[in-house]
Amino acid sequence: MRTQVGIIGAGPAGLLLSHLLARRGIESVILEARSRDHVEARIRAGVLEQGTVALLEEVGAAARLHAEGLVHEGATFAFAGRRHRVDFRDLTGKAVVVYGQTEITKDLIALRLAQGLPILFEAEGVAPGGLADGRPHLAFVHQGSAQRLDCDFIAGCDGHHGVSRAAIPPALLRSYERVYPFGWLGILADVPPVSHELIYARHERGFALASMRSPTRSRYYIQCAPDTDPSDWPDQRLWDELKRRLGPEAAACMRTGPAIEKSVAPLRSFVAAPMRHGRLFLAGDAAHIVPPTGAKGLNLAASDVHYLARALAAFYREGREEELDCYSERALARVWKAERFSWWLTGLMHRLHPEGSFEEQMQLAELDYIAGSRAAATALAENYVGLPF
Repeated sequence: MRTQVGIIGAGPAGLLLSHLLARRGIESVILEARSRDHVEARIRAGVLEQGTVALLEEVGAAARLHAEGLVHEGATFAFAGRRHRVDFRDLTGKAVVVYGQTEITKDLIALRLAQGLPILFEAEGVAPGGLADGRPHLAFVHQGSAQRLDCDFIAGCDGHHGVSRAAIPPALLRSYERVYPFGWLGILADVPPVSHELIYARHERGFALASMRSPTRSRYYIQCAPDTDPSDWPDQRLWDELKRRLGPEAAACMRTGPAIEKSVAPLRSFVAAPMRHGRLFLAGDAAHIVPPTGAKGLNLAASDVHYLARALAAFYREGREEELDCYSERALARVWKAERFSWWLTGLMHRLHPEGSFEEQMQLAELDYIAGSRAAATALAENYVGLPF
């Protein structure tokens, strides 16, 4: 087999890249290790920046998003018995849209298959080759048959544990990492959200977040030890803890119900640099991870493939390699700003220090400053809604 761009991974990064390339007349083949059912069943969050929404509109995959997505023009921050709403629209002229990553994946897969463009699900043992001699290819097994995909470029969009980043010689790759000493215990339930916008709560017992997937499906999280066993938290115990941490105003109108899904997610920050090795380019979680506090993971994947699609278009249209040469630098400039915001917001909202400590007072002073300063609130809002590409 032969194509122009071989894409590893049928998550949002790989799928969106394939559509951006198709819009520019560039052929691609997607290899995905899992089945379609598995890929479309993965439950992920989805707070979308306007730039991400614009890219989905560009490729023609935003109809259901606009019909079902929830536009959020602000978010509430609760701390020290207070609640303060940061008005994104007023401060930046922008908003975010809540629309699950699972639904984005379904939309992008359906669109690609409707266009007759190839996705090879259950492609096993994918192995990038030819990176050093400029003749990239992907070896894999599909439906019991060993195959090889020759291509001009490889896009590694296969997540943190995929084969793409591992194909770069360790001596050429530098990793930056911060592992946080806590996780998030989350519950998904078919109950109406407690608020029409997200609530971030800093509480003496730990962080809590009230979020949603739809007007009838809610997603909540509490800060917990990273080794927490979800079975130790029966539904009622978790609902009671959420009411404590989110405060009496939220507790008074919270609807509870049986969990559809309950899990613990560790929190970490990670960046690998550079995001290119020869004709292999990393995008999305293959290159970086952010804690979910700032809602940046999916949005960074979108900005990565925006830069990469533009660079590949310049190469095929004009024979210019300058855009490819600066892809890693350009993508990482935005990655690091999003990493900074996610790290800052995580440190601000979580219980990290002993009660009554100097550090705890600094957290509270920072939140008080945001609540009382338009400039401070604007800085938070412009990062939350997304810095420009």
